[in-house]
Amino acid sequence: MTDITSPRTPSAIDTVANEYFARLLELIPEFATELGLPGREAEYSDYSPAGIEAQTQAAREALAALAPLQPVDAVDEITLDAMKERLGLDLEIAATQRTELNNIASTAQSLRAIFDLMPQETATDYGFIAERMHNLPAAMAGYIAALRDSAAKGQYSAARQVKIVITQARDYAKSGGFFETLSTSGAAVAPELAERLTSGAEACNAAYRLLASVLEDELLPASPTKDAVGREYYALMSRRFLGAAVDLEETYAWGVEELDSIIKEQQRVADQISSGASIEEAKLILNQDPARQLAGTDALQRWMQQKSDEALAALAGTHFDIPAPMDKIQCMIAPTQEGGIYYTGPSEDFSRPGRMWWSVPEGEEQFTTWAELTTVYHEGVPGHHLQVATAVMARDTLNDWRRSACWVSGHGEGWALYAERLMRDLGFLSDPGDYLGMLDAQRMRAARVVFDIGVHLELEIPAAWGSGTWDSESGFDFLSKNLDISAGQLEFEFTRYLGWPGQAPAYKVGQRLWEQIRDERAASAGADFDLKAFHTQALGVGSVGLDTLKRALLG
Repeated sequence: MTDITSPRTPSAIDTVANEYFARLLELIPEFATELGLPGREAEYSDYSPAGIEAQTQAAREALAALAPLQPVDAVDEITLDAMKERLGLDLEIAATQRTELNNIASTAQSLRAIFDLMPQETATDYGFIAERMHNLPAAMAGYIAALRDSAAKGQYSAARQVKIVITQARDYAKSGGFFETLSTSGAAVAPELAERLTSGAEACNAAYRLLASVLEDELLPASPTKDAVGREYYALMSRRFLGAAVDLEETYAWGVEELDSIIKEQQRVADQISSGASIEEAKLILNQDPARQLAGTDALQRWMQQKSDEALAALAGTHFDIPAPMDKIQCMIAPTQEGGIYYTGPSEDFSRPGRMWWSVPEGEEQFTTWAELTTVYHEGVPGHHLQVATAVMARDTLNDWRRSACWVSGHGEGWALYAERLMRDLGFLSDPGDYLGMLDAQRMRAARVVFDIGVHLELEIPAAWGSGTWDSESGFDFLSKNLDISAGQLEFEFTRYLGWPGQAPAYKVGQRLWEQIRDERAASAGADFDLKAFHTQALGVGSVGLDTLKRALLG
């Protein structure tokens, strides 16, 4: 197999990729903030139809520039494969003329969320924050224009998503909400900016109130009550999040079988925890164990950091290559209370480390370590942090687009789930309680495959879970039986799956594809198979679509 991790001279294909990456930074200033690159700290993208078209045109031009070029090595082959797949899909999605609106991954959230990644330590930092606050209303106006343009073309998000974003927008804009809190924090650091920060917070609050009004008065009355998006759009979104075309019916049937298998394994482990105990009884025993309890978000944050540091120290140099400066991860409690756990990558120079964020729903103060340890491995090491930081460091091998701009959920989230199971194989989840927690996380991801494909394609409900055809209500009941999370988290996840079709299954389906690739390599290599070497090579590819990854690693 050709080495794809050695230093190399940039090629003509790298040049196109780097130029496209630079164009993305021009069009999407928030992307520069995500990467920790200076120069555009106060700006926002143009979210209007014209701005969307500019991004689409950039993809067209990059594809046209790639068309006459031939790869000079294996790295080029992967770049060409990945860019044609990703950018070509971007054009297909743009042609739908839909504007994203959901409870987790739309402009409605990202306009606010970018502040989480901005430094908040000095007067200079808060100067940028104040100016970006003042620029938010124009960005919001562009987004509203795009929503109206989509609506004029008959493209509406489901009413459920519209309603939750109305609630989120008003929560951001309330007295004592996110922007006022950020303004107050900035004024404490830089009193000379107090007036500018205050007016910026007021401008942001007004912009979010405007969004809520437009959604409530204009979009909600015409929004469909049906959540299912249908086969055609779902298949497109599945490709978006997997970077692979899968047989949706076969994948659905596999999800049903995988869920059943995981439940059986959970029952076996429950019997280890207490002879004859049901899964629910075993969980109750674990939840009542004082040694497995955390009280308050401060304790949660300290525990997350401790476990992340321990995993990194144990894995570095043994099972993975984890050189400095990627040998650091920062665990954070998110400034929002929307639910969910997520990772943000390091800056280009690692001055801002990779971070694991926990968004704790309001009122939740008790946490159990047995249920959450596997999530630490998922978001940190050997999960997202190892994956993302490895790509960021690969300057001598990968072009800028490959390192920093190409992210495929099925690859990334599939790897993170693969990492959870790998940690069990390596002995880090030998405690039956911690293992039950990992199985619970895997069960949730398998249930999401069944729910997401079943509800959006309106397939038949498996006999074990009911009868008839899936809809949102039967889907919620199914999730409540398989997702052992708080009521607030369950409502968040349920709404997320309905509004972000194809994304949730990408975790478990991605894991399946990762494991298939590894097993094929192992079978081919026989006794010569080296798991650490496989991981090093696979992570060195960077995040690409899973069909591209398969071709890269199996030929």
